[in-house]
Amino acid sequence: MDFNFYKGKKIFLTGHTGFKGSWLLAWLHQLGAEVKGYSLPPENENSLFDAIKPNIGFKNVFGDIRDKELLQKQIENFQPDIIFHLAAQALVRRSYEIPAETFEVNTVGTANVLEAVISLQKKCTVVVITTDKVYENKEINYHYREEDVLGGYDPYSASKAAAEIVVSSFRNSFFNRSKYQQHQKAIVSARAGNVIGGGDFSKDRIVPDLVNALQESKTIEVRNPNAVRPWQHVLEPLNGYLTLGKVAYENYESVANAYNFGPLPTDHLPVKNLVETAIKCWGNGDWKDTSNPNQLHEAGLLMLDISKATNELNWIPKLESQEAIEWTIDWYKNSTKNEFDFTLEQIKKYQSK
Repeated sequence: MDFNFYKGKKIFLTGHTGFKGSWLLAWLHQLGAEVKGYSLPPENENSLFDAIKPNIGFKNVFGDIRDKELLQKQIENFQPDIIFHLAAQALVRRSYEIPAETFEVNTVGTANVLEAVISLQKKCTVVVITTDKVYENKEINYHYREEDVLGGYDPYSASKAAAEIVVSSFRNSFFNRSKYQQHQKAIVSARAGNVIGGGDFSKDRIVPDLVNALQESKTIEVRNPNAVRPWQHVLEPLNGYLTLGKVAYENYESVANAYNFGPLPTDHLPVKNLVETAIKCWGNGDWKDTSNPNQLHEAGLLMLDISKATNELNWIPKLESQEAIEWTIDWYKNSTKNEFDFTLEQIKKYQSK
């Protein structure tokens, strides 16, 4: 990956106030990109975005992805080279509380971004971020591939699968590959999930929950200890998004429509292993199983096949799950004085690997 590609590029980043969005904002700053962020204000006090914002220069717009007119105006005024669309309602359990809103944000919001691109009179690449949960998950010992059937048990997963269908529709209807030389729009999607890393303070996510418990010397409550997930440090999929954005911008004909970004096939861990490793890295703590047969459904087994990203984009994970957990806990233990500096330090450390 030649990261110099992003120097001076105009990047429109939706969801820049969220967990992954804040990390990507910091990384794009370090790469010398000109960034315009569009998102709702951060939900959590003392968010990673709040730590990053005073330290970098970028255009900041607080807006709802469902506000089509405002979104279109901001994109047209900025004239981006690349759009990374991360804005989402990203929590499975919350999607049970606000199912219709989850579909509005994740599905209609994606359509709003792509509709705004239609009127751009310049070359532009759009990387739509969905999730590893877009597949019809049979919860069997199988690594899902990009060609597999889309589905979704819960509203979050289904809304993201629907977003993939929206992407496919716009690609066929308005940005057909056969006419790329005419419209100059490259539309691709990236599927990654179960991301861990410092600066995540979202409710009902395992790492923020366990860190809060460890900081308060409380027992960590784990509701799905045996669930297996493709855990990865946040910088892994972001590296994939940046790589995909560059390749699609330079040579759209060489890339597929969608790519999985996850750990190596042998590196999927149960939740309880993640918790026990985190406790070891922290230095103390304990956990208990709080699973309930009547709790909201969450997938018990999910694994990804990343061979397409490896073969076609030359992307491969740099951190094993053990290292990903160590880096995550290190952030929470060592970044209290200057979260921005420690975030950049980990980005530079990752790039050097």
